[in-house]
Amino acid sequence: MRSFDVPEPDYDRYTNRQLVAIPLVILALALLVVGANVFLIGAPAPLGIEFTGGTELTVDTADDANTVRNAFDTQPEDIQTVRSQSDRYIVTFGPEAGEGGMSLQEQANERLEPSSEGEDVVQGVSTLDATFAENTQQLALIGIVVAFLGMSVISFALFRVFVPSVAIVISAFSDIMIPLALMGLVGYELSLGTVAALLMLIGYSVDSDILLNNHVLRRGTGGDFNDDVYRAMRTGVTMTVTSMAAMATMAVAAFFFGIPLLMAIGTILFVGLAADLMNTYMLNVTLLRWYRFDGVNR
Repeated sequence: MRSFDVPEPDYDRYTNRQLVAIPLVILALALLVVGANVFLIGAPAPLGIEFTGGTELTVDTADDANTVRNAFDTQPEDIQTVRSQSDRYIVTFGPEAGEGGMSLQEQANERLEPSSEGEDVVQGVSTLDATFAENTQQLALIGIVVAFLGMSVISFALFRVFVPSVAIVISAFSDIMIPLALMGLVGYELSLGTVAALLMLIGYSVDSDILLNNHVLRRGTGGDFNDDVYRAMRTGVTMTVTSMAAMATMAVAAFFFGIPLLMAIGTILFVGLAADLMNTYMLNVTLLRWYRFDGVNR
């Protein structure tokens, strides 16, 4: 089996400003996108039904998506075609839909043509109360904040030095913001599944950053800085690239089998891991190099 060779970068060719510029510019763009989404829709990315409440119908019909959209008294918020079954649609409504008249299920069964004779149009109904969804949204936000704060505390407890610990926190923050901005751009919804993916990215980020800091600050030879970084890269880059390949495979498989949530999770993790490579071996390395040669540690 052929091994994965990690090339040794020549950091001496670049100044600290050159190395830190790219990750900081990308982080700034991500924050701009996230901020615009918060201003326009009140959230960093579109919210899924778990966080807004509403009703989700799974329908099998011979009609097209436009006919499905016009079959209801209330306009659906979203209609997704199940890729593996071209006659199946997932129709999502807000929390107020279907009140005061025919139920959404009755409207679908009465106004849409079933894909197979003798079968019902509606194959599944999922309803979530708006109050419960709001509580779920708050718990998810608390979970992310607690995980991030816990990661920050652990980083400071491990190294007890300001600059290297802040480097871990900044890298982890960027690793979350970049895929969150992508979600807002491509329309991936914030749901329990995608929030779990963001939480996983905190763990991935801390793992690679602590590995790097540990090699440079604790296990370093005290000699060449680039050699210490390269030793960390041989393990860290191999782990991250392997995980990226697994996430890409999951996203592609979910795309062909028509599983939107798994495709979103795979894409978010792939982009977040790619951002982690950039932030760890450009942003974090730059801060460590400044700390070791030009900063408070000189």
